Amino acid sequence: MTTLILGGAGRSGSRIIDRLVTAGLPVRSASRRTGFDWDDRSTWEVSLRGASAAYVCFTPDLAFPGVPEKMKALGELAAKEGLERLVLLSGRGEEGARMSEEALRKGGVPTTVLRCSWFQQNFSEHFLTGPVRRGHLRLPAPDVPEAFVDLEDVADAAVVALTRTPPEDATYELSGPELLTFAQAAAILGNACGRPVTFEAVDVATFVDDLAADDVPTAEAEPLAYLFTDILDGRNASLADGVEQLLGRPPTSLASYARRTADSGVWS
Repeated sequence: MTTLILGGAGRSGSRIIDRLVTAGLPVRSASRRTGFDWDDRSTWEVSLRGASAAYVCFTPDLAFPGVPEKMKALGELAAKEGLERLVLLSGRGEEGARMSEEALRKGGVPTTVLRCSWFQQNFSEHFLTGPVRRGHLRLPAPDVPEAFVDLEDVADAAVVALTRTPPEDATYELSGPELLTFAQAAAILGNACGRPVTFEAVDVATFVDDLAADDVPTAEAEPLAYLFTDILDGRNASLADGVEQLLGRPPTSLASYARRTADSGVWS
């Protein structure tokens, strides 16, 4: 009963693999490193073959154009290969992602969807690491509240969905335990770092230029910017109970994440 992790080299996938290996459960990773390519469907079948369950993480985002068609094809192939369950990483408030969720489910394999709030680790393992180091977060969004979620909680929830919950269509929304504006989040990060971190709402061009300082290419930064201008409008300014439902415990706070991350030295 092997679990396949599509996106196993990524931030969530690698965490899930570590947990399954620690539990002594058979797991296999698929990513560009292993020859899996979302843009080449001829690489999909060999990756799915022999798996009983799969975690699906699409990069850069489920809401991007053309992704629902890929999810539909993946769902159909998963059914053909005899997979018993799928777990899909999705985002809260993204209408384009909803289309991808529905498309994956059309294959008929029971699919659990994990709709997540903004990852806390975006500040330390992704495009905002450099801005936090520089002490100035610039985003193409107003100072709206978000329920930042810890990727460690997401990985724990995904493992439960892959191994312990009944294989059925279900959707869980995962968030952190509190609503924080980006200015409040910046202050929490600054406290953990021991130096000021501020937030500034900027236009798309300024955001793209800021990320270029950290060698984030325009082709990656611009789609992120337009996604943020769409979803960072307050639509996700609510708490969700998916972490409690799946794990039976409260989610991790941004302050707790910030303290342990500052201790790791990533913002030094």
